[in-house]
Formats: sequence, structure tokens, C-alpha cells
Amino acid sequence: MPSLLVVIFVVELAVQLVNTIGATTINNLIWRLYLSIPTPLAKQFTDQRQKQKEYLAVRHDLNATSSQDEFAKWAKLQRQHDKLLEELKLKKSALEAARTRFDRYLTAVRLVSTRGAQWLLPMWYGKVPMFWLPYGWFPYYVEWFASFPRAPLGSVSIAVWQGACTSILTLVMNTVVGVLGLVAAGRESRRQRQKQKQPVPAGAGNGESKKEL
Repeated sequence: MPSLLVVIFVVELAVQLVNTIGATTINNLIWRLYLSIPTPLAKQFTDQRQKQKEYLAVRHDLNATSSQDEFAKWAKLQRQHDKLLEELKLKKSALEAARTRFDRYLTAVRLVSTRGAQWLLPMWYGKVPMFWLPYGWFPYYVEWFASFPRAPLGSVSIAVWQGACTSILTLVMNTVVGVLGLVAAGRESRRQRQKQKQPVPAGAGNGESKKEL
């Protein structure tokens, strides 16, 4: 069984990642990964994409066919178009329903494994010391604060360890996001300078001078 110290750290890390990346982005990524696995739902998604290609091809042919000059061909394409459109709507509705169930399941798992664990672990292990402070190194009020609210005096409680993990991870995440933002801003600035330094075509100036004459 992993150490409770590691479990608390992993839970807080998961919470920070969800807050930084976003629950919707994570759901979309897991959904794409799930569709890449050979499952009945992945096959259904592939069939839907194939059906969509067939529908777009028939619609292109239908738009390119005259209903007056080629009525028989146009009527046949129209029937195919309507049939494919109906099948595509049914497949799309089924996939949307499956995606809704998938998002609900992921949301429930995420809440239980992150927010639920944040509340349940301190309640269950409130009296369990995470680790002990060196004896005699700290004054009484520091030991009391470190053991708050229910851990033995002289130890670090799960609530204090949880708060320390949250503070450190928040600082690290903000630093990483800030650095990535500066890197992206620097790349965009270089692109703008490169665009401004692009040479003007040789004939552009001559054409303008001729027009002025």
C-alpha cells in the first residue's frame, strides 16, 4: 500500500492539474483516447465518420446535377441523400448520448477521486501523524500548529501536509503556466518581426510610380 504522504500528494496534484488544464479539456482528451481503442463505441464512431463522407459525396453530386435536365439521376440522388441524412442523424444522436454518459461517468470518478478524497482522507486519518518533527527543534506553538487539528503533538497532521502540498503545487503550476505564456508570447513576437522584415517585391514600387505618373 502506498504511503499516505504520497497519496495526499498525488490527490493534490490531480486537483491542480484539473484546475490548470480544465475538466473539459481532460474529458475531450480521454474521449479521443477511448475512441482509439478497438471497442464497439469506437467502431460506431468510425461508421459514423464513413457515413458522413458518403453523405457529403452524395450531396456534392446532387448539387452538381440539374433537376430539370437530369431528373431521373437527380431523383435517385435525392433519395440517397435523404436516406443517408436520416441515418447520419440517428448515428449522431447515439454518439452524443454515449458522449454524455461518458462525461457523466468521468465527472463522477474525478469528483470522488479528487474532491471526495480531499475531504474524506483528513476526516478518516485526522489522528494519524504524517511524520514526526525532530524533538526539541521547534517551540511549542509550532508543534501545536503542525499537529492541528487532531494529530499527536510533535507530529505533522494530514491537514497541514495537505495544505503544504496545495501551496507548493499551486506555486509550481503558476510558475509553469507563466513561463509557457512568456515562451508563447516570445514566439509570437518573433513571428511578427519576421513578417515586418519580409522584403517588398521588386516590381511593387515601380508599379506605384507608374500609376502616379
